[in-house]
Amino acid sequence: MEIEIRQPGPGEEESVLAAAALFDHAPNAETTKRFLTEPTHHLLIAVDGDERAVGFISGVEVTHPDKGTELFLYELAVDEAARRQGVGRRLVEALAAVGRERGCYGMWVLTDDGNEAAMATYARAGGRASPHLMFEWDFTAS
Repeated sequence: MEIEIRQPGPGEEESVLAAAALFDHAPNAETTKRFLTEPTHHLLIAVDGDERAVGFISGVEVTHPDKGTELFLYELAVDEAARRQGVGRRLVEALAAVGRERGCYGMWVLTDDGNEAAMATYARAGGRASPHLMFEWDFTAS
């Protein structure tokens, strides 16, 4: 599949809102603007030859005093019709390139151990599985 990967910046919120079908929930104009204006937040959108968004990836730089800066791959989504054509792998590789350009020492992502498609995509893009376990806190629960 022929795609172009674009990185929208401040003032290009419409390109993100136009890709709404790829997100878990419709993007909010205000939070989209905030995300795009943060220099340590990255969003890449894969667009096909018909100018249709077929995938996106987002990442956030995380800096710690004794470790430096690493890139957290926050989310990856590929339109169902565009899956198994290398779009996800290309998005992961493009985000990794952004991390390298920004001086990050590495990149990491969390996924469910039953998500075979995600694990295969990350492995094909050069990632390796880690034995870490995640804990989470839900601040929205009453």
